[in-house]
Amino acid sequence: MLTRRNFLSRSLAVAAGTGILTTMSKPAFAGWSGANDKLVAGVIGINGMGFADLRAFLNQPNTECGAICDVDENVLNSRAAEIQKIQGKKPAVYKDFRKLLEDPSIDVVIIGTPDHWHCLPFVYALQSGKHVYCEKPLSNSVEEIDLMQNAAKKYGKIVQIGQWQRSDPHWQEAVAFVHSGKLGHIRVVKAWSYVGWKGALPVLPDEPVPPGVDYDMWLGPAPERPFNRIRFHFTFRWFWDYAGGLMTDWGVHLLDYALLGMNQYAPNAVVSSGGKYAFPEDPMETPDTQQAIYEFDGFGLIWEHTIGIYGGNYGRGHGVAYIGENGTLVVDRNGWEVIPESKNNAPLMEAVPLHKIEGKGLELHASNFLDCIKTREKPNAPIEIGAHIARIAHLGNIAYRTGRKIYWDASANNVVHDGAAEKLIVPVYREPWKLPEY
Repeated sequence: MLTRRNFLSRSLAVAAGTGILTTMSKPAFAGWSGANDKLVAGVIGINGMGFADLRAFLNQPNTECGAICDVDENVLNSRAAEIQKIQGKKPAVYKDFRKLLEDPSIDVVIIGTPDHWHCLPFVYALQSGKHVYCEKPLSNSVEEIDLMQNAAKKYGKIVQIGQWQRSDPHWQEAVAFVHSGKLGHIRVVKAWSYVGWKGALPVLPDEPVPPGVDYDMWLGPAPERPFNRIRFHFTFRWFWDYAGGLMTDWGVHLLDYALLGMNQYAPNAVVSSGGKYAFPEDPMETPDTQQAIYEFDGFGLIWEHTIGIYGGNYGRGHGVAYIGENGTLVVDRNGWEVIPESKNNAPLMEAVPLHKIEGKGLELHASNFLDCIKTREKPNAPIEIGAHIARIAHLGNIAYRTGRKIYWDASANNVVHDGAAEKLIVPVYREPWKLPEY
């Protein structure tokens, strides 16, 4: 295994046999200016959010889906037929994403794969000269985050991370109110997700790989293991090999806005606890109940999640609360409001009633991405934002998995004197897959 220091200090090299591509697509797509020009997308991972992202993309003018890729032929063929209905033209289909990246007609790559498959397609797509829209969280490890940031800087393409709340006006309005200072000094910020719809995962035996599924490709750099459908498709997110549970799923969205409001992104330390308290016998590895406390300069950030309960703070199943000395602003995907503090039975500030919203954040996010390809401006959720927040979420999980307080040195971009935590920062890839070297 590469050490963290020599991994990050090397210059970009292309390892022989890894399949990393050279630039082959249209140069920078700088000519997308005419009314009849089309921006052509390829999608890697088309089953869930990859397809939702593509639909938002196709709802924008002058867009087209040229190709899709998935390791499951059943998903691939079904989505190809749906896309043909949407745009009147069937996309090319691939089971190996590297073949999609060889297509010179593709300008934009949408990555909707499980988290453990974000890093390599992301870097390869940039190397092949394509802009990238990558689902959140940015990666499945802290080390991959650093690599992906360096690749984005090197190749200079437009990168948008799927933290679409960054493009949702009511979240922006809420943060603007926080920045106004009307809440007074904010000492505590809370972010939470109570996922009441999810119950226990069934315990299922391992089985033969279903027809049409390239399971070896699905595993990719993850450890080899027998096929089990409970670890496949949507439920991959509950297993450490492929994702980080609710912390890196909902947490990335909500922690993002918690820190945007406070304008800080590097914690000094984090401690986390929890466990499988709701469904201790089911096969899920990530905790169904978790709390994490992050220490920042001047305030604390509290994350909490639980599965099987709809409750939540302030009567909301998810949200962010900025708790100030004059009042508390609470925001979720339904809107935002301000609840005043009181002293001597008198409110310290004026209440703000609930601002309801239309819920078009994903559409606006896609529109922002395409606008930035034309203008070369930085999108609403650039690589830096995706990196900051994925790192925050992973540190919470690392603190949980090590069972102790983790100290973070932002200047060194590393944990402080903690060998066990460092092992969780650096991924071990299964052969023949390799991380590009820096």
